[in-house]
Amino acid sequence: METPTTKPEPMLWSGWGDPARAAELPQPVRELLAGLLGVRPPAAPAAGLGEVRLPAPALTPHVLAELEAVVGAGHVRSGDEDRIRHTRGKSTPDLLRMRAGDGSDAPDAVLLPGSHDEVLELLRICAGHRVAVVPFGGGTSVVGGLAPAREGFAGVVALDLARLDRLVSVDAESMVVEMEPGLRAPQAEELLARHGLTLGHFPQSFEYATLGGFAAARSSGQASAGYGRFDDMVVGMTAATPRGTLDLGRAPKSAAGPDLRQVVLGSEGAFGVITSLRLRARRAPAVRIYEGWRFESFAAGTAALRRLAQDGPLPTVLRLSDETETMIGLARPGELGGLAAGAGCQVIAGYEGEAAEAAGRRERAAAVLSGLGGTCLGADPGEAWAHGRYSAPYLRDSLLAAGATVETLETAGFWSALPRLYDAVRLALHGSLGSPLVMCHISHVYGTGASLYFTVVTAQSGDPVGQWEAAKRSVNEAIVAAGGTISHHHGVGRDHREAYAAEIGGLGVEILRGIKDRLDPEGVLNPGVLIP
Repeated sequence: METPTTKPEPMLWSGWGDPARAAELPQPVRELLAGLLGVRPPAAPAAGLGEVRLPAPALTPHVLAELEAVVGAGHVRSGDEDRIRHTRGKSTPDLLRMRAGDGSDAPDAVLLPGSHDEVLELLRICAGHRVAVVPFGGGTSVVGGLAPAREGFAGVVALDLARLDRLVSVDAESMVVEMEPGLRAPQAEELLARHGLTLGHFPQSFEYATLGGFAAARSSGQASAGYGRFDDMVVGMTAATPRGTLDLGRAPKSAAGPDLRQVVLGSEGAFGVITSLRLRARRAPAVRIYEGWRFESFAAGTAALRRLAQDGPLPTVLRLSDETETMIGLARPGELGGLAAGAGCQVIAGYEGEAAEAAGRRERAAAVLSGLGGTCLGADPGEAWAHGRYSAPYLRDSLLAAGATVETLETAGFWSALPRLYDAVRLALHGSLGSPLVMCHISHVYGTGASLYFTVVTAQSGDPVGQWEAAKRSVNEAIVAAGGTISHHHGVGRDHREAYAAEIGGLGVEILRGIKDRLDPEGVLNPGVLIP
């Protein structure tokens, strides 16, 4: 057993990440937003921590005593700050509600188990008393995955897995590691680095998300072209359910019936609580090389990415921004949108591995990109992207404080369907929000298709939560109609639940409900999330 030397810092309760990194927008940017989108400062300042309105705790002293008997009194917490810090996730509606002082979705208590057996026993007690349980990792859900339905339950607890933070074993011969789900991604990489290994999983939430959250939401990292999605890395797992233990995965591949790991992966805590993960690891790369390319149009850049995805060589990181995102992303600091029109579309390509292999792959990929009309911009754009790859959520906080609504959404489709999907989402956003700023990039590629990741900025209305919820419903309907998936890597949560039902059909919904009924007959695991 190995534990990390660094302990994670808590996230900003009403925003993203480290409070010290939050910055007010420069006045020229505020003026630009006012002129371009009509953004005005919010009518009221954001609520302070002590101003958040919380519901009265619903758990009885008898239930609390039973829970404390399992994990110890110090690991059952019901103070206001603990409850607030475990309220909802980090979507824009989540943050808008918290900034307005709305803590109505707060759990009654926070439980911190220290072992699989303790999780099992806590689930048994909660099922017996009909107490809803929300598994909690880094708290980074952006689809309503941490806001359970309270009606019909005797209370709600957050099951924080932070104490399950160990590297259990390293099988160097098989390149398989066993790790606990409460490890945040930087801690996991710290532990693996001691053995010369990496997972290669670096999503935008990297600094705060946990391994358990990656598995429960089918996360995809920015280097997925080289390392694969997180669900590709999971070779085995252990999960606790109200009915007992699931221990799944004992070989690299198997023909022994349907793969039950796939039932737990992406289940967002609705079927069980992951307590251990067996993961495929890679040797840590000797070099990382990032560079930028320019294409005249999004269509031309998309064709180049498709060529690399289908015929190779495939970079480790491969991303394409559309014209609007390229213009905004390349602006000089403090001059949002300051680059002149005609910037084209920017590609970021990255190569990781042994020096000679990475250099050779870069050279072959460069020949393909230049042959399809790309112009190499050198290392500066790539290094700038790598340096700021986790910064976008902080910019969102600054924009919210200035009176703008800014949110992201994503989908994926086959290559032949991408143009239709791209247009459908943009049309839905313009139809519901008027004249927002809509940016998009392709962030994950496959031989058969790719993802589309949109960022939207608009002026806040008098009801910014309702404003975005209406826009999101319109977009969800457009994605389903255009043949895309409702989520490539954010998950389902509550926000995508109805569109997910349309995607999988009535019989698919019945199957999900059947699994839920069998593993969680009292329905206490994250109620209202995932299951239509």
